[in-house]
Amino acid sequence: IKAFVINVIGDVGLVVAAFLLFDQTGSLDYALVFEGAGEAFSRNDGTLVAACLLILVGAFAKSAQLPLHTWLPDAMEGPTPVSALIHAATMVTAGVYLIARTHPLFELAPTAADVSAIIGTATLLFAATVALTVTDLKRVIAYSTISQIGYMVLGVSVAAYGAGLFHLMTHAFFKALLFMCAGSVIGAMAGTQDLDKMGGFRKAMPFTHLAFLIGALALAGFPLMSGFFSKDEILAFTLNRGGGYVLLGVVGYLAAGLTAFYAFRAYFRVFWGEPVPEAGELASGGLAHHDPVNPATGEPEDTDVGFPGPEHHVAERSAPMQAAMGPLALLAVIGGVVAIPGVTDTLEHFLEPTFEDSRFLETHPSEGAEYLGLLVGALVGIAGIAAAYLVYVKNPGTATRVRARFGGVHRFFVNKWYFDELFDRVVVRPMAAAGRFGRGVIETEFVQGTIVGGATGAVRAGTSLARSVQTGYLRAYAALLLAGLAGLLLYFLIAST
Repeated sequence: IKAFVINVIGDVGLVVAAFLLFDQTGSLDYALVFEGAGEAFSRNDGTLVAACLLILVGAFAKSAQLPLHTWLPDAMEGPTPVSALIHAATMVTAGVYLIARTHPLFELAPTAADVSAIIGTATLLFAATVALTVTDLKRVIAYSTISQIGYMVLGVSVAAYGAGLFHLMTHAFFKALLFMCAGSVIGAMAGTQDLDKMGGFRKAMPFTHLAFLIGALALAGFPLMSGFFSKDEILAFTLNRGGGYVLLGVVGYLAAGLTAFYAFRAYFRVFWGEPVPEAGELASGGLAHHDPVNPATGEPEDTDVGFPGPEHHVAERSAPMQAAMGPLALLAVIGGVVAIPGVTDTLEHFLEPTFEDSRFLETHPSEGAEYLGLLVGALVGIAGIAAAYLVYVKNPGTATRVRARFGGVHRFFVNKWYFDELFDRVVVRPMAAAGRFGRGVIETEFVQGTIVGGATGAVRAGTSLARSVQTGYLRAYAALLLAGLAGLLLYFLIAST
């Protein structure tokens, strides 16, 4: 329901934006709108800025960007393969495409483009901090998606259209891979998604371990992995714009370090260390025949419905799952070769007809600047991975000590910056109060009481009066007839004078 409601908000924004554009350009065809926009709007025209901001409402609702992001983590309740598709190839990426597709409007309304870039940057940092603290494996990956889409939004907002869509493509490979690996682990853990109940699975699940490692390396931006080229190209473009965009780029690199840390936090907690008691029982087969029971049928069921199996124990799930993870792992490794700076520009040539009219084509960073960005990104990613190793493998008690020392910060992050509580106070409770007022005062007292009750009373009074004159006596009817004639005569006499 939350996903439906939030996306309806986005749909309303898109519809109103379409009305504004149609009113000014007379068309909803992309080519005609873009052609007419240059004549209908001056630079940063108020109506055009409003239309672009409304387009952003739709894009942010679809792509789970602040403040319309709260639906995506809750959508993790479904089967893991569905999550893989949602996060890699369907609605979650639609907002990025929408902004890129309407780029001529945003170039005419740079204020709206700047708003988009700032919100994308805020989102990528917000989601990275939350992913640092949550212990639900699928939610870690979900917040990772929100953060990575923030990078894409930043890219298309600073006119790095090719880089933004390049990251959209590479992200699909490693994020689908991570979700499939998570499903394999969750299936082996009898449906448990809690990182606190996992550990030491790398020997029991070697294929999933390798696939998850590849996905985590790509997400962390490790050198030569697919995510390495695409994410750092976005940040290189952002820094190249200069001015206030430099701050956005710096925040992007900070979040890149956090990304590497939380990616390997999940990896080390699942596959390294000593198995916790529950995982130990599963690994030894102690819980292999204790599947959850469906209370309606009394039969065992798999809690991770995407991966049914006759037994729950820490072992590779099935050949079809491995067959799905294999190609994704390969693409997570080699997917970046389509846009290596100074080497390949396949993707850039493919997108060139769409963005050839952009006034920012000449602002492309130099090859040296791009490689410097790759170097900085590589160092940041490696630093994040090393920090995760020190905290969760070398000194496993460090996380507990840090959490105890910075309890307030940890609570702030683990409670998702209190956005759910804010929405509850600002939106849900006022709307519920308005609903109660509408039902109790407007509907019950005014509509049913005053209007319906008044009409009913009037009808009853009229029928009572009608019954009072229907006596059945001839003399009463004759008196009424004479009174009516007298009234008519009096009316005509007055009217004639």
